[in-house]
Amino acid sequence: MEFTTKDAKALFDAFSARMAAERDRLCELDGVIGDADHGIAMEQGMKAAANAAHAAQGTLQDVFNAAAKGFLNAVGASSGPLYATALLRAGKAAGPRTSMLIAELPTIIVAIRDGIVQRGKAEPGQKTMLDAWGPAADAAVNGQNADAIAAAARHGAEATREMIATVGRAARLGERSLGHPDPGAVSAAMLVEEICGAMRTD
Repeated sequence: MEFTTKDAKALFDAFSARMAAERDRLCELDGVIGDADHGIAMEQGMKAAANAAHAAQGTLQDVFNAAAKGFLNAVGASSGPLYATALLRAGKAAGPRTSMLIAELPTIIVAIRDGIVQRGKAEPGQKTMLDAWGPAADAAVNGQNADAIAAAARHGAEATREMIATVGRAARLGERSLGHPDPGAVSAAMLVEEICGAMRTD
């Protein structure tokens, strides 16, 4: 089974729809340890990414690169450069071709994780989006199926509830950030779920 440029554009539509549907929940989570705007930023960013992806012509890499620029132009907050870099890495992994095997989609998750690490310099356990993308990428590298990869991301996001934030705006709360999941990790797990949805071919 192939994952084509049309499928890539549909994936960004799915990202956009999911972030729109979850916007208020994400803002509520962010209101506890951040500026209460994470849901808005992700909704706007993924809508812009999807629009840019649809306007792109050419290869899978072209689609991901366009989405990266669209997201960055729409989101000025820290997640803008992080996801822009992540999507550029994903585009490089997808390559200058018009389709790839669906079985190769886990490499996209790994590339997104690597882009976030490259740009954000965060480490696992710091209560960031990496705590969801990291376990998902590890599961992907280990050859786990879509359900296991999605579960790893969800478990990673939930685990941030027991972490003390040491980077980002939540870090100023110190131990008061305990007991609350990181909204960036929660939204990351949702995006992983959408990629895993595209991996399921039955």
